[in-house]
Amino acid sequence: MTTRSFLTGVTAIVLSALALFGLRNALASTAATNRIAEQQAMMAALLPDSESFTPENYNGEDENITALWRGETGYIVETTVSGYAGEIRLWVGISDRGRVTGLVVRDMAETLGLGREALTDVDYLSQYLDTNGNAAVGENVDAITGATVTSRAITRAVNSAAAFVTGADVGTSATEWGA
Repeated sequence: MTTRSFLTGVTAIVLSALALFGLRNALASTAATNRIAEQQAMMAALLPDSESFTPENYNGEDENITALWRGETGYIVETTVSGYAGEIRLWVGISDRGRVTGLVVRDMAETLGLGREALTDVDYLSQYLDTNGNAAVGENVDAITGATVTSRAITRAVNSAAAFVTGADVGTSATEWGA
């Protein structure tokens, strides 16, 4: 192998690596842009009549509230509560009047076929719409069959989100077994 062919090979490898590095960076930028657009679209669906959302700091006492975004007509409140099998993270849209305008379970590790039904059970989740921090399993919210602990955890999360906007004093302690 001649020195020239060796240098040509090394140059080709270096140029290929630079091209892949540039492509990776360009795709990462596109992926980040897509994530932000998806997040904004979901927030707009959860809080109708709001188009932009600004992150806000939360320094309150409710340990269930993990993030906040302010929209033109209310807030998106991220709550994280303990469920049956682990943490449940929700986004809850709350109007300036303190009414639940939408909610979505963002992450959970609940039991497949039981508590995990909360991810997709529209009838269950829609029970929380238009509540204002007064949701209660067994009263105005029917639990998911076989998943009372999960249902109570989600109720606690939704009530925490509403209480942030309304200023209500809502008990948000951990789920009591058998309660």
